[in-house]
Amino acid sequence: MSSTTPTDPLHPRPVDRALDPGFRHGQSTEPNYSGVTSFLRRRYARDGGGAEVVVWGVPLDVAVSNRPGTRFGPRAIRAASTILDGDPFYPFGIDPFETLDVVDGGDCVFDYGLPAGIPAAIAAQARAHYARGAHLVSLGGDHFLTYPVLKALTAHLGEPVALVQFDAHQDTWEDGGDRVDHGTMITRAVKDGLIRVDRSIQVGIRTYAPQTCGIEIVHGLTAAEMGPIALADHIADRVGDAPVYVTFDIDALDPAFAPGTGTPVCGGLSTREAISCLRRLGGLDLKGFDVVEVSPPYDHAEITALAGATLASVYLCLLAERKATGRPVAL
Repeated sequence: MSSTTPTDPLHPRPVDRALDPGFRHGQSTEPNYSGVTSFLRRRYARDGGGAEVVVWGVPLDVAVSNRPGTRFGPRAIRAASTILDGDPFYPFGIDPFETLDVVDGGDCVFDYGLPAGIPAAIAAQARAHYARGAHLVSLGGDHFLTYPVLKALTAHLGEPVALVQFDAHQDTWEDGGDRVDHGTMITRAVKDGLIRVDRSIQVGIRTYAPQTCGIEIVHGLTAAEMGPIALADHIADRVGDAPVYVTFDIDALDPAFAPGTGTPVCGGLSTREAISCLRRLGGLDLKGFDVVEVSPPYDHAEITALAGATLASVYLCLLAERKATGRPVAL
């Protein structure tokens, strides 16, 4: 334990590990209900702190078609994550932080009163993390954030990526190319050459859009009928060896499991099915992840934020397993 970490002299458990710059590996055992609520109690470092993985929040809330509130998503996900800390992560049975150095990079900064400048602000801050070699995990926030993050990622990699999108919606509507809109960012990403459509797949779709953009679609009922094991195999076959970015809109889950989202649609995956599928994707060439559209005002029980925190923790476990087998994590 770092000497900078305060403790209760009668019960010597660490508190506020998020403020301890020496806290790089292992989990915290501080009480779930107290302390600074970074994601999974990781130390805060605005500049990435030299870590392999940076988790950051993107509190964007500009284009939800029905229920606003996703700007509070990152805060809620961080708070919910405190209940996951301290034990081996299920179903992996490991502490990912024994091998991975992960920091909470705080939140992306932009002026909500100047929405036209938001995409460039997100992309610039993501680019700075990528320039330091960090693997970026984003907590949202409006699903539009995926677009500027993809711009930054593909510029860093020098090539487009496959996209695995868990969602109720295709997000392939048209716009003039300058909207900050969660329903059109996939169309823009395809037109900008950020996505390899031949290797990309959308899972859990339960609405219809005017175009597919060439991306394969696995509808929600089809995904349920396939089951998570066959679904994961199908995703892996589609992606192949391409570098891949995974985006998880929390409304991919049925509203019974995630009521706190801006655009709930019945007939989605259960949290169990989603975790079962995601945990089998560790063989892919993973380059980034986001979980978006958590809107806590519509879920007083905080189960939506807990689902978001759990999915992000599953992804971190995939990265930990990747590192344990000698494959690179940092970009």
